[in-house]
Amino acid sequence: MTTAPWRDPALPATARVDDLLSRMTLEEKSAQLYGVWVGAATDGDGVAPHQHDMTVDYEWDELITRGLGQLTRSFGTAPVDPALGAQALARAQRRITEAGRFGIPAVAHEECLAGFTAWQATAYPVPLAWGATWDPPLVEEMARRIGDDLRSAGVHQGLAPVLDVVRDPRWGRVEETIGEDPYLVGTVGTAYVRGLESAGVIATLKHFAGYASSAGARNLAPVRAGTREFADVTLPPFEMALREGGARSVMAAYTERDGVPASADPELLTGLLREEWGFTGTVVADYFGIGFLQTLHRVAGTPAEAAHAALEAGIDVELPSLRCYGDPLVDAVRSGEVPEELVDRAARRVLLQKCELGLLDEDWTPEPAATVDLDSTGNRILARRLAEESVVLLDNPDGLLPVAPDTRIAVIGPRAADALAMLGCYSFPSHVLTHHPGVPTGIEIPTVLDALRTELPDAKVTFAQGCDVTDPDTSGFQEAVARTAEADVCVAVLGDRAGLFGRGTSGEGCDATDLALPGAQGELLDALVATGVPVVLVLLTGRPYALGRWHGRLGAVVQAFFPGEEGGPAVAGVLSGRVNPSGRLPVSVPQVPGGQPWTYLQPPLGLAGEVSNLDPTPLYAFGHGRSYTTFAWEDGTGGAEPAEIGTDGTYDVSVTVRNTGDREGAEVVQLYLHDPVASVTRPDVRLIGYQRVAAAPGEAVRVTFRFHADLSSFTDRSGRRVVEPGALELRLAASSTDVRHTAHLTLTGPVRVLGTDRRLRCETEVTDAG
Repeated sequence: MTTAPWRDPALPATARVDDLLSRMTLEEKSAQLYGVWVGAATDGDGVAPHQHDMTVDYEWDELITRGLGQLTRSFGTAPVDPALGAQALARAQRRITEAGRFGIPAVAHEECLAGFTAWQATAYPVPLAWGATWDPPLVEEMARRIGDDLRSAGVHQGLAPVLDVVRDPRWGRVEETIGEDPYLVGTVGTAYVRGLESAGVIATLKHFAGYASSAGARNLAPVRAGTREFADVTLPPFEMALREGGARSVMAAYTERDGVPASADPELLTGLLREEWGFTGTVVADYFGIGFLQTLHRVAGTPAEAAHAALEAGIDVELPSLRCYGDPLVDAVRSGEVPEELVDRAARRVLLQKCELGLLDEDWTPEPAATVDLDSTGNRILARRLAEESVVLLDNPDGLLPVAPDTRIAVIGPRAADALAMLGCYSFPSHVLTHHPGVPTGIEIPTVLDALRTELPDAKVTFAQGCDVTDPDTSGFQEAVARTAEADVCVAVLGDRAGLFGRGTSGEGCDATDLALPGAQGELLDALVATGVPVVLVLLTGRPYALGRWHGRLGAVVQAFFPGEEGGPAVAGVLSGRVNPSGRLPVSVPQVPGGQPWTYLQPPLGLAGEVSNLDPTPLYAFGHGRSYTTFAWEDGTGGAEPAEIGTDGTYDVSVTVRNTGDREGAEVVQLYLHDPVASVTRPDVRLIGYQRVAAAPGEAVRVTFRFHADLSSFTDRSGRRVVEPGALELRLAASSTDVRHTAHLTLTGPVRVLGTDRRLRCETEVTDAG
């Protein structure tokens, strides 16, 4: 029998929460605004920045009498058997509900960037690999599986996806991003959000906003993005994921822009996010981000002042612990320093979300699913498919690939026989297990060497490591060169080691001074090429590296961005020809290590020209990728005379793609916009649509993009988003530089000022063309 209105599921959520808030003490309301991180290390070698000096002590049994907002990473802190971990989480929830007056459970959150960050859970490809698939429906399917696994273990909220747009590939967290283009990031990221939310798990958009634009590509460094860059590059993926994906949470970024930290920016977290975009969910702090207002940003003198600034800006939940929103906040409210209305505002949002999750219902139970299998056969099949679609064949000039099934292969390099070469820094083995030596990985991760031997059982495969990932020692070169000289082909497997805060070459806090291959790997590749044996370069990395030094000297180049637990078989399948490569670059691959930062989104003066001796033109352009079959692009829309549409009009752009090769394959048809004249400088080209299509030999499909003038909009000098009249070019292309057909348009009519109802996506249609 219902004992209070807030327990009555027949009442509107707002009425239930208002009733509950009226009954709660200040301490109880404050308790809903923070998390607790049980077992967080304080030895200076943690998984969050400044974890060693920001973690605070608390008395669990006393604390939970007030209630609790969130439980931090019950599975992602130490290796725990998933079934036992789910039972332990349920016990913790029972203790929380029994200890507090109202019996309200906590929201349990976990990292899930490349799969549930838990022991024995599937390690999927990293987000940069999702971008390389150009396949949002497949990413949505992955996210749905991740969400199902989280729910089965009792987790309510996932801290993903990352929607930062790459601005400088030296940044360590490039592997966590989807790419360097806001439309690609937005569409793929939105697919992830839809998948996670469809499983009943709260998706948390990271990092709002500007984090990837840090000066010098240094983690947490100040962001120096201008108003238009912020509006037109940084923000669109977040807006799309909220409007189209239905994300229910947003994480404030660590960084500051123009002197204002995101965690203390009411214009960003309230004015834009809530008042303009209409967001009604919760805003959470990045780990220790509120405390950093005092310790790193120095815009607050005490934890209470930091709490005040963050609450006023619009952060509802302090993660991962209670440094500021605990007793310091309560004391500041009682002394009159912080208005209690700010606590009520945040608590109402938190409790509304708990109500939505069913956590206020009397019949809620913490009991986990009967079976908790976090690396099911279905998961592995999907991880393999994602990995296979994400592998990019950058070059194969003389058709060296696929390799013959009975050839002699020398597999060389520090990434060839290491299972961790497949995983990014937010996979459990790289993120947590490095702190637990001796604990098994918990999942099967075939290496490239093992997978190649399985893939080509008739080949004679030898191996030499050659060098370490970062160690400059070259003493292993001699054996590597000897093995190569005995072979018909050399497969050089080079790349990154994911880690955290300088404990790797890629990952959070592992920023690069330049884009040269780490350690002695470049010199090893030189030595292998010098043998005269054809060399296939396989890169397992978290960012693009400069490859101009070897251009024209390699037999083939294969790029994989930390492709996950099934990445070894996926790469081996591409090398053998079982898999026809279909990945496309989500980031440009540079010619030379310097000359950064650079992405393809450049206005004229950002491109090569006679005003500078430095040429930033990439070796392989954004969107580039090769195949083992060929495609003809026929009957593209366009002509000598431009079509006219209004500044609120639409125009269909079409092309027929025919597989002219002898095997099935996939092509990615990309649509770019070129705006010759505008009131502010614009990128020379930018992606506004794409469609991945598969075709059998001889088969043809017709791809139609329904362009709307809204897709040409940008932020003008006054800060308005506008569509301007004038000439445009719509370019059907296989990459940002490989244009196949061009349609010329003229927009007529007045300048249109757009609101939040503008069209964000270019709809596509695929039909059989015979």
